[in-house]
Amino acid sequence: MDRFFKMSAGIVVLLVAATLLNGCKHRAASGLVSVKLQTDWYPQPEHGGFYTALVKGYYKDAGLDVQILPGSPYITGEQLVSAGSVQFSMGSSDRMIEAVAGGQRLLAVGATMQHDPQAVMVHAASPVHDFADLNGHAISVRPPATWFEYIVKRFGLKDVREVPATYSVANFIKDPQYIQQIFVTSEPYYVKKAGVPLRTLLISETGYDPYRVFFTSRDFAQTHPEVVAKFVQASIRGWHDYLQDPKPANDLIRKLNPAMDPELMQFSFEALRDGHFIDGSAPPGRIGDELGRFDPQRWAAMSRQLSELQLVNKPVDPSTVYTTQFQSK
Repeated sequence: MDRFFKMSAGIVVLLVAATLLNGCKHRAASGLVSVKLQTDWYPQPEHGGFYTALVKGYYKDAGLDVQILPGSPYITGEQLVSAGSVQFSMGSSDRMIEAVAGGQRLLAVGATMQHDPQAVMVHAASPVHDFADLNGHAISVRPPATWFEYIVKRFGLKDVREVPATYSVANFIKDPQYIQQIFVTSEPYYVKKAGVPLRTLLISETGYDPYRVFFTSRDFAQTHPEVVAKFVQASIRGWHDYLQDPKPANDLIRKLNPAMDPELMQFSFEALRDGHFIDGSAPPGRIGDELGRFDPQRWAAMSRQLSELQLVNKPVDPSTVYTTQFQSK
C-alpha cells in the first residue's frame, strides 16, 4: 500500500473528509469565522499539526471555524488561494517565489517544515552514493521539480534523464536499477516492508533547502490580518503539540483517510520528529525555537538560486513573498 494506493482511495477519502469536516459548518452561526485550509495531499502525518489544532480546539478557541480540505495530485493550492476559493494552502518556499514572480499575490505566513523531506531513493547496492553519481541514470521525478534543475547544474550532470513519476514504489521494488524521488517520511516504509534494502539522499543536503510553508493571499492578509494571525498561531501551537503526542491528530487522520496504515503513520511521525524536519536543529529531547519560523537569509538564498537557474522571469524581493508578522503575539 503506497502513494498509488492512496490515490486510488482518493474518492473515499474525499467523501469521508466531507462527512466528518462538514459537521463544523454550523458553528459559523455562533460567530466563528469560517476558514478553509487546502492541504497538499490526502490526510497524513505530514499535516499533523493542523489536525492537532483542529482536534484540540485551538482554532475554535481562536474564534475560527477551520475546514481542512484533502489534496490530491490534481489540486493546485496556489490557484485556489489566488481565486479566493480557500484562505490557506500548503507549498514550499521555492514554489512561492516562482508563483509571485509569475504575478500571483501569495504570501507565506508560516513554516510547516524547516527542511524539506524530499530525497532521491536508490537501492542499497546502487553505484549512486552522491548526487554527482547520477550521471548516466534515469530518475523518476514528480513535477514541478525545481530541485532537479538545481542538482543538474550544481553537480554538472550531462547525462541524467527524468522519467514520469508513478506515485508508487512498485517499479523500485521490481527493478534494482530504479531511482526515484520520494519523501523520506513515506515511501521508504513500503520498500522496507517489502524487504528491499535502500538508501536515500536528502535533497536539502545539496544546498537546495526550501521551507515547506503554509500561505494565504496578500489581499486576504491585508484585509483580515487578525484572522491570519489567529490561524498561524493556533497552527504552530498544533505542530508543537503534535511533536509531543501525535495520537489525537493521527486518530482523526486515520478516520479521514482509511488508506493510512497505522504502522506507516508511526514511521512517518518518527521520521518527521527524528529528522527535525518540523522543528529544525533542536537538541535531543527538546522542540526547537525554529518551529514555524522563517529566516530571512534562507529566503534570500533561495531567491538567488532561482534567479541563477533562470526559473523566475524577473528578480523577486523575497521579503514580498513571506512575512513573520503573524508568527507570534
